[in-house]
Amino acid sequence: MRFAVLRRLFRHDAAGGIVLMLAAALALILANSPFAASYDLLLSVQGSVRIGDFGIDKPLLLWINDGLMAIFFLLVGLEIKREVIEGELSDRKRAILPAAAAIGGMIIPALIYLGFTWNTPGAASGWAIPSATDIAFSLGVMALLGSRVPASLKLFLTALAIIDDLGAIVIIAAFYTEELSWVSIDVALAALAVLLFLNLAGVQRVIWYVLVGLVLWVFVLKSGVHATLAGVALALAIPYKGGSAGGSPLTRIEHELAPWVGFGILPLFGFANAGLSFAELPPSSIFAPVPLGIAAGLFLGKQIGVFGSAALVIRAGWADLPSGASWVALYGTSILTGIGFTMSLFIGTLAFGESGYEATMRLGVLLGSALSGIIGAIVLGFTARG
Repeated sequence: MRFAVLRRLFRHDAAGGIVLMLAAALALILANSPFAASYDLLLSVQGSVRIGDFGIDKPLLLWINDGLMAIFFLLVGLEIKREVIEGELSDRKRAILPAAAAIGGMIIPALIYLGFTWNTPGAASGWAIPSATDIAFSLGVMALLGSRVPASLKLFLTALAIIDDLGAIVIIAAFYTEELSWVSIDVALAALAVLLFLNLAGVQRVIWYVLVGLVLWVFVLKSGVHATLAGVALALAIPYKGGSAGGSPLTRIEHELAPWVGFGILPLFGFANAGLSFAELPPSSIFAPVPLGIAAGLFLGKQIGVFGSAALVIRAGWADLPSGASWVALYGTSILTGIGFTMSLFIGTLAFGESGYEATMRLGVLLGSALSGIIGAIVLGFTARG
């Protein structure tokens, strides 16, 4: 009986967002408790994998951020590919509304952030932090409102978040790449060529893509390009058509990965990266340019960019208001896109690393995401009751 209740809970649309929120809350509690040193020590534990002189040696925090998050980006890549081939993004008329909203929702927050930090040394590299949307959190908040929210708005938010993730992938590749090792890049390109050959040859067994994908990840990691991009490259090479009665390799992998990512990888990332010690930050730190720029970018920039862009294309007649949704409900959904959490923290760690802005970056992400989630839920709840 108890297991049946647990199964129903984990099948709820909001379950992934709730687990992620609990993991982040636990990290905040530990970071501000007598166990703070143990929490930091856990994340700094070194782990090594070696074959002779060739190996990877990283603390647990980076195994999560560079390793497990590559699997998250693999799932993102699979979702993008499926949506482009035959999902919401396969039809130009249906895709134009979330595409325009996503683009506006990336540009305006970045501009707001730069407006707050233009005179702050070293802060400009964080311009992309408030441009991200956390799909698990935002859809989780919407799911808590149940059937009172039109299904069309859930589809709109999903498509927007997927396009947003695609934008984040491009930003990471273009702006957060370290010094390059061309030997490792050559090996990674060779692995990618093998993956494309497997696809063109009609190979359906997933194990071959996994093995070559592992080689791809290792050498992308060694190349200086962020290792998570290997997950996206692998996703694009996995066949969408064909397969047995269980579905194509892409649909099988997506189906198998989704619960592991939603209930394992993302909560682990949240636990490892949300641990902000408030003892290190005076109350006035929220008014510093970096956290204020991030919080304003997420809470104000996302809703202005998303809702403004959506309203423009609807008023121009290029797209329709989501079926069964009011303008106020669309606005409430736009506020929810300011929940940046996972992707914002991820980009923030790339932008600032061990710099003096890391703690205030986390503060800005947490504040902007919390405001967006609470106010967005209130607005959507109000429209649902009406």
